[in-house]
Formats: sequence, structure tokens, C-alpha cells
Amino acid sequence: MPSTTTGVQLTRWRTVDIVVTAILGVAFGVVFWAWNLFYGVAQPALTFIPAAFAVLNGVFLMPGVIAGLVIRKPGAALFASTLAATVSLLLGSPFGGIIVVYGLVQGLGAEIGFALTRYRRFGLGAALLAAATAGLSTTIMDLSLYYPEFSTGDRVAYGALTVLSSALLAGVGGWLLVRALAASGALSSFPVGQRRV
Repeated sequence: MPSTTTGVQLTRWRTVDIVVTAILGVAFGVVFWAWNLFYGVAQPALTFIPAAFAVLNGVFLMPGVIAGLVIRKPGAALFASTLAATVSLLLGSPFGGIIVVYGLVQGLGAEIGFALTRYRRFGLGAALLAAATAGLSTTIMDLSLYYPEFSTGDRVAYGALTVLSSALLAGVGGWLLVRALAASGALSSFPVGQRRV
């Protein structure tokens, strides 16, 4: 899979870009629904350490990172992440309507990571960067809305665990998933599926 792109029109979206981003968003909306069931069971088991449940957050950051790696255009991460959150809400997310705001913020977080590479690098390093910036965006929202009572130590631990979870699940996991899809031929309409490094 190429780690850089040159000569690609960054702002012009093709129909296939829109369709595949939408498919990723809807698919991850269903994944979120299933993950929410697991999250509801696992989170209470992890409350013995106030920040420990942050290790579960990385899954929620996958659609933005994966869409960015596949589509390679500004807005792809935002579109996929927001759509995934919206589908999750429609399927009965226990988090309510705020989840759509989270989708927007997480998508913007991933966009920041890709923007830092000027949308020119799409290898593992770019995936990790986008996952980390998305994880930071989630941390800021979570600590502001849900955990303002956390001590400084718990805040740092929560942020570190969220970024670690994001890096492993959304960064490495997303990058591996994109490589597998590219190898299968499913992404032959995209640069990631046309050449392998």
C-alpha cells in the first residue's frame, strides 16, 4: 500500500468516494451498536480504576481513520465518523443524541491528524497520528462533559489510555483492515488498492 499520494485532486469527490465513505459509516454504525452492548457490560467492571474504561474508546475512532486512509480527501474522516454515530443513534445508542456531536468531534480529530500530513501520507504513521488526534478530541469532550471531577492524575491517565486505545484499535487496527481490504481487491478503485509497498 502506498504511504504517499501525489497528484491526487484532494477536493474533488467521485461518486465512488461518497458511496464507499457512506458504506463505511453505516457499517461502523452497526459495529458501534454491538460495541455499545459490550461497553455497557465491560465499563462497570473497569471502574475500580477511575480511568481504566478509557481502553474501550478506540473502537469509536475507527471509521474516521479508515475512511481517511481509503478516500484520502479532506472531509472523509468527518463524514464517516458522523454517519457512524448517527446510525448508532438510530439503532438505539445508550448515549443519546450527544453521540452525533461525538461523531463530529472525533471525525474532526482524525481530520486534524491527516491535515498535519497535508493529506499526502497514508501509511501506518499517518494512521497513528490521525488516531491520536481523534483520541485527544474524545478525551477533551469526555473530561469536560462526563468526568469533570477527575483528579489531574486521573485526567492524564484517561487521556493516555484513550490515545493508546485509539492508536492500537483505530490506528494499527484500521491500517491493517485497510491493507486486508486492499489485498482482497475490494478497494481497487482507490490508490490504496492499486499499488502495494
